[in-house]
Amino acid sequence: MAAGILSPRGAGAADAAGVAAANSAFYAALNKLFVGDVAPMREVCSHADDISYMGPNGRFEIGWANVSKDWDRQAALKLDGHVEPVEIHAVVRDDLAVVSNYEQGENTNASGKTERVRLRATNVYRLEQGKWKMIGHHTDLLPYLAK
Repeated sequence: MAAGILSPRGAGAADAAGVAAANSAFYAALNKLFVGDVAPMREVCSHADDISYMGPNGRFEIGWANVSKDWDRQAALKLDGHVEPVEIHAVVRDDLAVVSNYEQGENTNASGKTERVRLRATNVYRLEQGKWKMIGHHTDLLPYLAK
């Protein structure tokens, strides 16, 4: 991911590396979610009331209480598969970072069929107590998850 990180205007190499690590940790957590393990997602996300989530199911959640319930619902689906970020572009400024990328891989739909995944995604991170935490995630819809 480092090749896609831009770090001018107050953000240094350590900030860019921290954002790269946070984005990698988010996708590792997302892949754990696909097998029903929500704990890593709870680690990578901010628990603040101002966070937001607009995921592949079409829901729009605001605040940790609502976002965490959505992660729980998705973990219960046990979509299996794996996605990874590709074509990553990030802008890091002071205590905020925006990462745009594709999420590419595969999941299993409700009928048990393997589906290819390639979604546009935007991830927003905030530096909280020395750690980059996700405060916003927005992806395209997946027809088999739409509410």
